[in-house]
Amino acid sequence: MAYTILLAEDETAMREVITDYFTEKSGGALRIVPAADGGEALRQIEETTFDLLLLDIMLPGADGFTLCRAAREKGDAPILFVTAREDEADKLHGYGLGADDYVVKPFSLAVLYAKVQALLRRAKGLTREGRLTVGALTLDPDSGTVFANGARLDLPPKEFALLRLLMEQRSQLLSREALLVRVWGWDFDGTDRVIDSHIKKLRRALGPCAGYIKTVVKAGYRLEVDEDEGKT
Repeated sequence: MAYTILLAEDETAMREVITDYFTEKSGGALRIVPAADGGEALRQIEETTFDLLLLDIMLPGADGFTLCRAAREKGDAPILFVTAREDEADKLHGYGLGADDYVVKPFSLAVLYAKVQALLRRAKGLTREGRLTVGALTLDPDSGTVFANGARLDLPPKEFALLRLLMEQRSQLLSREALLVRVWGWDFDGTDRVIDSHIKKLRRALGPCAGYIKTVVKAGYRLEVDEDEGKT
Protein backbone atom coordinates (compact mmCIF):
# COMPACT_ATOMS: atom_id res chain seq x y z
CA MET A 1 0.00 0.00 0.00
CA ALA A 2 1.39 3.42 -0.97
CA TYR A 3 1.00 6.57 1.10
CA THR A 4 1.42 10.24 0.19
CA ILE A 5 3.06 12.49 2.80
CA LEU A 6 3.40 16.27 2.80
CA LEU A 7 6.77 17.45 4.10
CA ALA A 8 6.71 21.18 4.90
CA GLU A 9 10.31 22.08 5.74
CA ASP A 10 12.27 25.19 4.68
CA GLU A 11 15.73 23.67 5.21
CA THR A 12 16.76 22.13 1.90
CA ALA A 13 19.18 19.61 3.41
CA MET A 14 16.57 18.44 5.92
CA ARG A 15 13.94 17.97 3.19
CA GLU A 16 16.33 15.94 1.09
CA VAL A 17 17.54 13.75 3.97
CA ILE A 18 14.01 12.90 5.12
CA THR A 19 12.80 12.31 1.56
CA ASP A 20 15.72 10.02 0.69
CA TYR A 21 15.50 8.06 3.94
CA PHE A 22 11.74 7.50 3.76
CA THR A 23 11.85 6.55 0.08
CA GLU A 24 14.64 4.04 0.61
CA LYS A 25 13.33 2.49 3.82
CA SER A 26 9.79 2.09 2.51
CA GLY A 27 10.86 0.79 -0.89
CA GLY A 28 8.92 3.64 -2.49
CA ALA A 29 5.73 2.93 -0.52
CA LEU A 30 5.96 6.36 1.12
CA ARG A 31 5.80 9.19 -1.44
CA ILE A 32 7.09 12.48 -0.07
CA VAL A 33 5.67 15.73 -1.47
CA PRO A 34 8.07 18.51 -0.37
CA ALA A 35 7.11 22.11 0.33
CA ALA A 36 9.83 24.71 0.98
CA ASP A 37 7.59 27.31 2.61
CA GLY A 38 4.20 27.73 4.23
CA GLY A 39 2.55 29.22 1.17
CA GLU A 40 3.50 26.26 -1.00
CA ALA A 41 2.37 23.87 1.73
CA LEU A 42 -1.02 25.58 1.96
CA ARG A 43 -1.51 25.18 -1.78
CA GLN A 44 -0.61 21.51 -1.53
CA ILE A 45 -3.06 21.00 1.32
CA GLU A 46 -5.83 22.59 -0.74
CA GLU A 47 -5.06 20.64 -3.91
CA THR A 48 -3.93 17.21 -2.66
CA THR A 49 -5.28 14.57 -0.30
CA PHE A 50 -2.47 13.44 1.99
CA ASP A 51 -2.26 10.35 4.18
CA LEU A 52 -0.02 12.19 6.66
CA LEU A 53 1.58 15.61 7.11
CA LEU A 54 5.07 16.36 8.47
CA LEU A 55 5.16 20.05 9.40
CA ASP A 56 7.90 22.32 10.61
CA ILE A 57 6.53 25.08 12.84
CA MET A 58 8.80 27.96 11.83
CA LEU A 59 8.14 28.39 8.12
CA PRO A 60 8.14 31.48 5.90
CA GLY A 61 4.78 32.40 4.41
CA ALA A 62 2.62 30.47 6.89
CA ASP A 63 3.75 28.73 10.05
CA GLY A 64 3.11 25.11 10.96
CA PHE A 65 0.21 25.98 13.25
CA THR A 66 -1.57 27.66 10.32
CA LEU A 67 -0.94 24.60 8.17
CA CYS A 68 -2.21 22.31 10.90
CA ARG A 69 -5.40 24.32 11.20
CA ALA A 70 -5.94 24.26 7.42
CA ALA A 71 -5.32 20.50 7.25
CA ARG A 72 -7.78 19.84 10.06
CA GLU A 73 -10.45 21.87 8.28
CA LYS A 74 -10.02 19.60 5.27
CA GLY A 75 -9.73 16.18 6.91
CA ASP A 76 -8.32 13.97 9.65
CA ALA A 77 -4.97 12.82 8.22
CA PRO A 78 -2.34 12.40 10.96
CA ILE A 79 -0.17 15.48 11.59
CA LEU A 80 3.32 15.26 13.04
CA PHE A 81 5.33 18.38 13.89
CA VAL A 82 9.06 18.23 13.17
CA THR A 83 10.47 21.28 14.89
CA ALA A 84 13.32 22.86 16.83
CA ARG A 85 10.78 24.38 19.21
CA GLU A 86 10.23 22.26 22.31
CA ASP A 87 8.38 24.66 24.61
CA GLU A 88 5.49 23.00 26.39
CA ALA A 89 3.21 25.88 25.39
CA ASP A 90 3.95 25.25 21.70
CA LYS A 91 3.23 21.55 22.08
CA LEU A 92 -0.04 22.16 23.89
CA HIS A 93 -1.06 24.68 21.24
CA GLY A 94 -0.27 22.20 18.48
CA TYR A 95 -2.20 19.41 20.16
CA GLY A 96 -5.08 21.81 20.61
CA LEU A 97 -5.12 22.45 16.87
CA GLY A 98 -5.25 18.72 16.15
CA ALA A 99 -1.62 17.60 15.87
CA ASP A 100 -0.97 13.93 16.67
CA ASP A 101 2.68 13.98 17.70
CA TYR A 102 5.93 15.97 17.92
CA VAL A 103 9.54 15.24 17.01
CA VAL A 104 12.08 17.78 18.22
CA LYS A 105 15.24 18.54 16.23
CA PRO A 106 17.81 17.09 16.27
CA PHE A 107 16.13 13.70 15.95
CA SER A 108 16.77 10.15 14.80
CA LEU A 109 15.49 9.41 11.31
CA ALA A 110 14.65 5.90 12.47
CA VAL A 111 12.46 7.25 15.28
CA LEU A 112 10.73 9.68 12.91
CA TYR A 113 10.09 6.87 10.43
CA ALA A 114 8.72 4.61 13.17
CA LYS A 115 6.37 7.33 14.42
CA VAL A 116 5.09 7.91 10.88
CA GLN A 117 4.48 4.20 10.35
CA ALA A 118 2.59 3.96 13.65
CA LEU A 119 0.39 6.96 12.81
CA LEU A 120 -0.38 5.60 9.35
CA ARG A 121 -1.35 2.19 10.70
CA ARG A 122 -3.65 3.74 13.27
CA ALA A 123 -5.22 6.09 10.73
CA LYS A 124 -5.84 3.30 8.22
CA GLY A 125 -7.44 1.01 10.80
CA LEU A 126 -4.50 -1.40 11.06
CA THR A 127 -4.72 -1.41 14.84
CA ARG A 128 -4.38 -4.03 17.50
CA GLU A 129 -8.00 -5.12 17.24
CA GLY A 130 -8.85 -7.97 14.92
CA ARG A 131 -6.88 -10.83 13.48
CA LEU A 132 -4.12 -10.42 10.94
CA THR A 133 -4.10 -13.01 8.16
CA VAL A 134 -1.46 -13.44 5.47
CA GLY A 135 -1.60 -16.60 3.39
CA ALA A 136 -1.71 -19.59 5.76
CA LEU A 137 -0.53 -17.44 8.66
CA THR A 138 -2.92 -15.93 11.24
CA LEU A 139 -2.05 -13.75 14.24
CA ASP A 140 -4.49 -12.59 16.90
CA PRO A 141 -3.05 -9.58 18.78
CA ASP A 142 -5.68 -9.74 21.53
CA SER A 143 -5.12 -13.36 22.54
CA GLY A 144 -1.45 -13.49 21.56
CA THR A 145 -1.98 -16.58 19.41
CA VAL A 146 -0.39 -17.47 16.08
CA PHE A 147 -1.43 -20.22 13.66
CA ALA A 148 0.76 -21.36 10.77
CA ASN A 149 -0.94 -23.65 8.28
CA GLY A 150 -3.51 -24.52 10.97
CA ALA A 151 -0.99 -25.38 13.68
CA ARG A 152 -0.82 -23.19 16.78
CA LEU A 153 2.58 -21.70 17.59
CA ASP A 154 3.89 -20.53 20.95
CA LEU A 155 6.19 -17.64 20.11
CA PRO A 156 8.42 -15.78 22.56
CA PRO A 157 7.50 -12.09 23.00
CA LYS A 158 10.14 -10.66 20.65
CA GLU A 159 9.36 -13.11 17.83
CA PHE A 160 5.64 -12.42 18.27
CA ALA A 161 6.23 -8.65 18.11
CA LEU A 162 8.41 -9.00 15.01
CA LEU A 163 5.86 -11.17 13.24
CA ARG A 164 3.03 -8.84 14.12
CA LEU A 165 4.92 -5.81 12.77
CA LEU A 166 5.84 -7.63 9.56
CA MET A 167 2.22 -8.72 9.06
CA GLU A 168 0.88 -5.23 9.75
CA GLN A 169 3.31 -3.87 7.17
CA ARG A 170 2.78 -6.69 4.66
CA SER A 171 4.82 -6.33 1.47
CA GLN A 172 6.67 -3.28 2.82
CA LEU A 173 10.41 -3.28 3.34
CA LEU A 174 11.34 -2.80 7.00
CA SER A 175 14.95 -2.01 7.75
CA ARG A 176 16.74 -3.64 10.67
CA GLU A 177 16.94 -0.22 12.27
CA ALA A 178 13.19 0.31 12.00
CA LEU A 179 12.45 -3.16 13.38
CA LEU A 180 14.85 -2.58 16.24
CA VAL A 181 13.25 0.73 17.20
CA ARG A 182 9.70 -0.63 16.99
CA VAL A 183 10.30 -3.88 18.88
CA TRP A 184 13.22 -3.16 21.23
CA GLY A 185 12.73 0.60 21.67
CA TRP A 186 14.74 3.63 20.61
CA ASP A 187 16.99 3.44 23.69
CA PHE A 188 18.20 -0.14 23.03
CA ASP A 189 22.01 -0.06 23.14
CA GLY A 190 22.72 -3.25 21.19
CA THR A 191 23.34 -3.59 17.45
CA ASP A 192 20.71 -4.10 14.79
CA ARG A 193 22.18 -7.54 14.05
CA VAL A 194 20.07 -8.87 16.91
CA ILE A 195 17.24 -8.69 14.37
CA ASP A 196 18.90 -11.36 12.20
CA SER A 197 19.09 -13.76 15.12
CA HIS A 198 15.43 -13.35 16.03
CA ILE A 199 14.30 -13.55 12.40
CA LYS A 200 16.15 -16.87 12.14
CA LYS A 201 14.32 -18.14 15.23
CA LEU A 202 11.01 -16.87 13.89
CA ARG A 203 11.49 -18.63 10.55
CA ARG A 204 12.23 -21.92 12.33
CA ALA A 205 9.04 -21.53 14.36
CA LEU A 206 6.90 -20.73 11.32
CA GLY A 207 7.73 -24.02 9.61
CA PRO A 208 5.88 -24.19 6.27
CA CYS A 209 5.29 -20.42 6.40
CA ALA A 210 8.95 -19.54 6.97
CA GLY A 211 9.36 -18.49 3.35
CA TYR A 212 6.89 -15.63 3.86
CA ILE A 213 9.69 -13.61 5.45
CA LYS A 214 11.90 -12.31 2.64
CA THR A 215 15.42 -11.01 3.15
CA VAL A 216 16.27 -7.89 1.20
CA VAL A 217 20.06 -7.87 1.03
CA LYS A 218 21.67 -4.93 2.85
CA ALA A 219 18.23 -3.42 3.43
CA GLY A 220 16.07 -5.44 5.80
CA TYR A 221 13.04 -7.72 5.66
CA ARG A 222 9.53 -7.86 4.30
CA LEU A 223 6.68 -10.31 4.73
CA GLU A 224 5.26 -11.35 1.40
CA VAL A 225 3.39 -14.40 0.13
CA ASP A 226 4.24 -15.87 -3.24
CA GLU A 227 1.41 -17.56 -5.12
CA ASP A 228 2.73 -21.06 -4.44
CA GLU A 229 3.39 -20.31 -0.76
CA GLY A 230 -0.17 -19.08 -0.29
CA LYS A 231 -1.39 -22.56 -1.20
CA THR A 232 0.46 -24.18 1.72
